[in-house]
Amino acid sequence: METKQRNTFSGSIGFVLAAAGSAVGLGNIWRFPYLAARGGGGLFLAVYLILALTFGYAMLTTEVGIGRKTKQSPLTAYGEMKKGWGWLGVIASIVPFMIMPYYCVIGGWVLKYFIVYATGHGADAAQDGFFTGFITSQYEPIIMLVIFLLVCAVIIYMGVESGIEKFSKVIMPVLLILVIGIAIYSLTIHHKDADGTIRTGLQGFKTYIVPSLEGITFQKFCMIVMDAMGQLFYSLSVAMGIMVAYGSYVKDDANLVKSINQIEIFDTAVAFLAGVMIIPAVFAFNGPEGMSAGPSLMFVSLPKIFAEMGAVGNVIGALFFAMVLFAAVTSAMSILEAIVSGLIDKFKMSRHGSTVLETVVALVLAIIVCLGYNILYFEVKLPNGSIAQILDIMDYISNNVLMPVVAIASCILIGWVLKPQTIIDEAQKNGEKMRRRGLYVVMIKFVSPVLLLILLLISLGILKF
Repeated sequence: METKQRNTFSGSIGFVLAAAGSAVGLGNIWRFPYLAARGGGGLFLAVYLILALTFGYAMLTTEVGIGRKTKQSPLTAYGEMKKGWGWLGVIASIVPFMIMPYYCVIGGWVLKYFIVYATGHGADAAQDGFFTGFITSQYEPIIMLVIFLLVCAVIIYMGVESGIEKFSKVIMPVLLILVIGIAIYSLTIHHKDADGTIRTGLQGFKTYIVPSLEGITFQKFCMIVMDAMGQLFYSLSVAMGIMVAYGSYVKDDANLVKSINQIEIFDTAVAFLAGVMIIPAVFAFNGPEGMSAGPSLMFVSLPKIFAEMGAVGNVIGALFFAMVLFAAVTSAMSILEAIVSGLIDKFKMSRHGSTVLETVVALVLAIIVCLGYNILYFEVKLPNGSIAQILDIMDYISNNVLMPVVAIASCILIGWVLKPQTIIDEAQKNGEKMRRRGLYVVMIKFVSPVLLLILLLISLGILKF
């Protein structure tokens, strides 16, 4: 009876767009271009693509399969799969609970930049100290995060088909058009330095897609592999309960194999296009060294580039931050849904009540994250060597520690305790053929757990390359 009453996506298209919306987020747009530039351009791309089709595929198939088989949220699904494994559901649910507050803070930053460009004040964003001045101010970041969080909460409050699916069906095509449009424009850019040097977007594109083996050692190659694998967590929304929750809303007669393939293609294409949007433009204006800006690229480096474009820069900036905002909302709402679905299934709460409860909790924690840049500011050194504030600590614990733990435990549960055939049967239950079943078995039993353990040891500072 409970299964029949459960919310579902109306069809495969709704599921694919919602899952792709979750996958296409700040990770694709913020981190991917920077890691690609740092990892030798085309070399990183090749490694990422291979991992997406192997490691990413195995993890995505596992989580969606667990969700549809149990028709349960991440909090309760693992215990349903195997008695005594409920603890894994708890950890899997802690991940989105920790990510939601700081993701909304960053979403608020994106909203601020979109407003700045949409109102024609893009030149302000290019000024030195603009970003630091904004995030360290006491009230404005909180106002922006509240708006961002409320938008996500309203969508989740409306339900799976009426909220998540409807919103995704409208926003995802718009997001894709914006990504393609900005990427094409980025390739047409020409810039002349004061010394007469001319650089073009196409030259930047070449540095992006052509593998650079200069200075590559085995050690550096291993780091590129780990960077690409860490990026896949962000990109595919695995090991954070989201795909289990979304999988639980997929109808039994849907073609799971086909849907997973489509999510892979959509996500990898957008990640690649994010690089095409950003790397050629940064190369044209700042040269190869411009990509060393790292995570500050989106909020510090790009506004300066938009300013150098002249009047058209304000338009491109507005379109760019609109696209980033759409991507951030589709991801944040999926993170919120992973938590809400757990409250519904475990504690039998209503969707409305659980959405309101988690929104309030996320708001309180998000305000603390904001205050971490002013009145609650402190610095601490993390095991991986980076210097962190509140936001960085939450990001490190959720992404660098808990997500690999969830993924390793999932591999053990499906690969060794229940056996891979459990998920293969779920994927093929309507007569579909899982063409990569052999690959799936090898990945989930052997390759993925080893790679994940190495990633976890690096994150904990135990293993160093």
